[in-house]
Amino acid sequence: MKITDKFGRPLQDLRISVTDRCNFRCTYCMPKEIFGKDYPFLPKSDLLTFEEIERLAKLFVRLGVKKIRLTGGEPLLRRNLPDLIARLSAIDGLEDIGLTTNATLLEKMAIDLKAAGLKRINVSLDALDNELFQRINDSGIRTEHVLRGIDKAMEVGLKVKVNMVVKKGMNEPEIIPMARFFKEKEITLRFIEFMDVGKTNGWDFSKVIAKKEIYHLLNQHFELEAIDPAYLGEVAKRYRYVGTSTEVGFITSVSESFCSTCTRARIAADGKLYTCLFAAKGFDFRELLRSGKTDKEIEENIIDIWNSRGDRYSDERTEATVKNKDRIEMSYIGG
Repeated sequence: MKITDKFGRPLQDLRISVTDRCNFRCTYCMPKEIFGKDYPFLPKSDLLTFEEIERLAKLFVRLGVKKIRLTGGEPLLRRNLPDLIARLSAIDGLEDIGLTTNATLLEKMAIDLKAAGLKRINVSLDALDNELFQRINDSGIRTEHVLRGIDKAMEVGLKVKVNMVVKKGMNEPEIIPMARFFKEKEITLRFIEFMDVGKTNGWDFSKVIAKKEIYHLLNQHFELEAIDPAYLGEVAKRYRYVGTSTEVGFITSVSESFCSTCTRARIAADGKLYTCLFAAKGFDFRELLRSGKTDKEIEENIIDIWNSRGDRYSDERTEATVKNKDRIEMSYIGG
């Protein structure tokens, strides 16, 4: 069964956050002065269990979802995560399962993740320069720790992409070194425009380095050719280094909105369903799951929510909307 929203966008992709905790305190996502030692993260009883996640995932797949990505926080902090991946991999009709990670635990977990059925990972890495990277993650974790995780993932056969958030005044000198390094490793690198997710990261337009500017910089060092999207709802604008099969991409939610083809739903770690990354409120599916509702009743709720969906935040973003709108934090809703 396929369902569509008010703009005819189908439900195809599901992001599931398995924890709101992270071992990084990146200044643009979970700044330490807010997410400190006393920050009230979700207690274990508020998190969806693996059984509950599996049950919801089956219903979403029945309604047209083909791809699931596990997120956080940092999803590898969730105990026994390979068990959840094995459950999801067994769902009939699910074509792809991926995971977004900072890779600090990847070196020791890659074998188990692959064996459980994980197919691909997206690694968040914002700089190769170790001193700069440590300033960004504000956790003392070194670049080589992440790179070892990437190497191990590739060794066991996981497909790897690397995501770099680019923020003016933070890491723009790393654009070319990152591009050159991952081109040589034949790994796709995607540049992400600094986004106004949540209310704690001090976002404003002046800190955004747009795709056009990054592309111009890359073109001074590399020859690029555009690639068509691989599927409806693909977020990245894709390019290939001429003469290679290695890609570079841009996620342009600020400068070139992709709301018109957004096919994603998001489930936060406590079971709330969000129909947009920039949402202010969600729909409580944990309550539905724990109050004895049947699969049919929960499915009907999903259909009603998606049919009513009219989100197009990035199309409508202005200085005023950014200042006046409440938004869920990235660490809670998942990227």
